Amino acid sequence: MAVTNQTKVTEFVFSGLTDNEKLKSFLFILFLHIYIVTIVANLGLVAIVRNTSNLQNPMYYFLSYLSLVDIFYSSTITPKMLLDLKCMKKTISFVGCALQFFFYAALGSIETLLLSTMSYDRYVAICHPLHYVSIMTKKKCRSLVILSFSIGFLQSSVQTSCTFSLEFCGSNLIDHFYCDVPPVLKLSCSDTTVCDLVTVYIVGALAMGSLMTILVSYTLIIFSITNMNSKEGRRKAFSTCSSHLMCVFLFYGTVLFTYMHPPSNVFTRRDKVASVIYTAVTPMMNPLIYSLRNQSVKGIIIQTIHSLRDVSAELPQPRVICRR
Repeated sequence: MAVTNQTKVTEFVFSGLTDNEKLKSFLFILFLHIYIVTIVANLGLVAIVRNTSNLQNPMYYFLSYLSLVDIFYSSTITPKMLLDLKCMKKTISFVGCALQFFFYAALGSIETLLLSTMSYDRYVAICHPLHYVSIMTKKKCRSLVILSFSIGFLQSSVQTSCTFSLEFCGSNLIDHFYCDVPPVLKLSCSDTTVCDLVTVYIVGALAMGSLMTILVSYTLIIFSITNMNSKEGRRKAFSTCSSHLMCVFLFYGTVLFTYMHPPSNVFTRRDKVASVIYTAVTPMMNPLIYSLRNQSVKGIIIQTIHSLRDVSAELPQPRVICRR
């Protein structure tokens, strides 16, 4: 990632989410709780998958990496956002802004690729169940994860290098709560046409390519399910896909809403709300959706809670001695 500061600007200032002081306190408490739930839920899901023998299959293998990505993805944006809600001046250094965008763009891309990989896994499991083990081998699963990470960091390097090698000689006020390409490019004194096109093509190619993989996979899955004779088989097939589809709709809907429209000089409040959803809310919702809708994960969580209660009940209770 080559970042060269050829400009007079050494730091940027965020406009933030709001200027309302009362609303700031509410948002701080809200997003602090969201962030805590995000970290705990995703770490818990990773621990469950890694330590449960009957979850050692490709679906949960990809899910554990999705949870890890969500932890770092949320941590790239949310802690700084929480700090800015308590600070009068919301600043970030030039290099800090570049680094924040680099990891944000990389991890967001990896998430889209993992979601499409998981749809392919569901296609193989439902449409080719007899060959599932031979197709989705450990080596292939590992290669798909490595490929997702490689593409994610590669495209992020291209976007970051293109954006932060421009000249910034005027205003340093970013009309956002984190460093993203559209509001940062508006501050540049250089011609941003190339970077605008790079952003649109890269985001469009990743989003549409991943989305097409998901749509094709689920089209074939639906045809396969409708041809099943067993109602119980159809119910189980739909159940294993519903959690993944909810995560896909939540993530892709907000990303496409934010990026897939012509460049504008005005960054609206709706854009900020959409950004909050896919940077703070979606990483929290993914593990909750899988935990509440996936019977295997939900059963293990309930079993773990009961085990903890039994252990706490067996512990010796402290004796209280009353003296007169």
